[in-house]
Amino acid sequence: MQRSVVLSTLLFSLRVKGFAPSTQKASPQQDSQRAAKSICTFDETDFAGKVGDWPYTTADLNRLDNTDDSNFYDAPRFVTHIDDSAISVLTKYYQEEFSALNLENVDVLDLCSSWISHLPENIQYGKVVGVGMNAEELKANKQLTDYYVQDMNQKPSLEQFEENSFDVICNVVSVDYLTKPLELFQEMHRILRPNGVALMSFSNRCFATKAIAMWLQADDIGRLTIVGSYFHYSASWDSIEALDLKERREAPKRPSTQEIFANPALGLAWMNTAGEVAKNNAGDPMFVVKGVKK
Repeated sequence: MQRSVVLSTLLFSLRVKGFAPSTQKASPQQDSQRAAKSICTFDETDFAGKVGDWPYTTADLNRLDNTDDSNFYDAPRFVTHIDDSAISVLTKYYQEEFSALNLENVDVLDLCSSWISHLPENIQYGKVVGVGMNAEELKANKQLTDYYVQDMNQKPSLEQFEENSFDVICNVVSVDYLTKPLELFQEMHRILRPNGVALMSFSNRCFATKAIAMWLQADDIGRLTIVGSYFHYSASWDSIEALDLKERREAPKRPSTQEIFANPALGLAWMNTAGEVAKNNAGDPMFVVKGVKK
């Protein structure tokens, strides 16, 4: 089946089944928080093929710039690639997920890591290992206990880690650059512990010349579906879920003209609050596709 047919089938299924409730067990408060974020859970009927039936071609994973990534990432970039609001909701989400594991120490692998990992501070960690492209960025990351410089498009193997080594694997705004996602997702499944979670997050920004072709051609729902399919075709995951972390706020009701004339400060307060709400809602989106290992 051609990739365009595969992807359109996935998109149709996701839109029809959208906003299905999450089935993962958690505390009542965590259940409520997650339900607000959950778009859908994927199941086998959402995909045209079975585990191992890789549907994507070299053209789907092609990029405008196929030169060596080590050249592109040679100079350190001590910048954030998403805005403060997106960082905040991602860190808050990590807090919920890590706490729900109910572990004394959480071992984390940060793939495509950089100088900051956005991990919550009030979690007890065991090891936090980063794998990324730039040694200076990784060295500057104070949350890492260890790191490896590795181009995962050249070497998707994570052979330096034994099976069942981590409780959590994170990847922040970099899944769109992966040219060998099948191999990498298979490795992620191998090194996660049972009940461990892989959290692949992304927004709507990217280096367009380095993002894969089908990513650039897809909308947000399509991108969630692409990442969900990476999980599905790579291994037998216990669950695959798509989430929208964006915290959208409602603008306060505008005071009447009479109320503003009677109390000008009321009008000013409304304008300031409405402006902040508009600024927040116009900020970067933040999506996650979560895979749980059996």
